[in-house]
Amino acid sequence: MSNTNEDLEKEYDIKSLGKSVRGKYLDQYQKGTNVVVIDPDLSKAFPNAKAVNDALRKVLENQKKTAS
Repeated sequence: MSNTNEDLEKEYDIKSLGKSVRGKYLDQYQKGTNVVVIDPDLSKAFPNAKAVNDALRKVLENQKKTAS
């Protein structure tokens, strides 16, 4: 990805965007998120949040059944 003015729409002024800061929101992100990154081989089987949530709900359901 290039950082030239040609990559931006004409209505954007790159100078008004300010200097970027890597990791600016890292602490805030780590405190307030429950995002989990799954391994690439699993992402093929679970391509979106719904697929992951459905699978986890089934796991919990099965645990409840076996605990009873």
